[in-house]
Amino acid sequence: MADVVSVTGFILSSMPVGDYDRRVVILSRELGKIAAFAKGARRPNSHLIGVTRPFIFGTFEVYRGRDSYTIQKANVTNYFEELVSDLDGVLYGYYFAELAEYYGRENLDAADMINLLYVAFKALVNKSLPNELVRYIYEIRLIAVNGECPDFFSCAGCGSEKELQLYSYKENGMYCVECAASSGDGIVLQSSTLYTLQYIITAPLTKLFNFVVKADVLNELKKVVNRIEFITFDKHFKSKEMLDIG
Repeated sequence: MADVVSVTGFILSSMPVGDYDRRVVILSRELGKIAAFAKGARRPNSHLIGVTRPFIFGTFEVYRGRDSYTIQKANVTNYFEELVSDLDGVLYGYYFAELAEYYGRENLDAADMINLLYVAFKALVNKSLPNELVRYIYEIRLIAVNGECPDFFSCAGCGSEKELQLYSYKENGMYCVECAASSGDGIVLQSSTLYTLQYIITAPLTKLFNFVVKADVLNELKKVVNRIEFITFDKHFKSKEMLDIG
């Protein structure tokens, strides 16, 4: 048998295969995104029956076959049981996982995405934070981690870092007051919204989900995020449709 390797990460998705098996997608620190089979995981007496569903974070012992990996053993660190028992939280969780699966690649360093996904799931469990805000924070930071986030720190027209005012739909970036006069499109952002966007991109993960915003700022974040997604993503996310979010 091939050598067994230990990987730490998240199960992003899981589906039944055949009579008793499961196929899971794991985002791991060591191997990036991998597909792995859990043989016999749907049998009542299987030691894998409770450790091969989505949202599980832990360490998985796997060995490689010709086209995929096989899970031999799993040691779960967090089941995120509070999230699984909340329908709204589950839907957001599926969307977050699908976004991570979209960006994940085999043999690509996924440590930053895994850490972000972990704290985002913890934030979904925190009932003092609106799930909608958690979503925008997660999306912007994930896009930034993957190098596709707009520059919210300088003007797309002149490069100035002062008096940034307009988020341009066309340029997918910021314009200062002077350049905004001739830009022709976009949304004028409150200074609080711009600061929030800058904070999301730069804050340490331990402090990323420790704030709330007013309704008007949340609405501006929604408009910016929706435009960034339209430009950035080339896939229709089924989980987003289930959430019925715009």
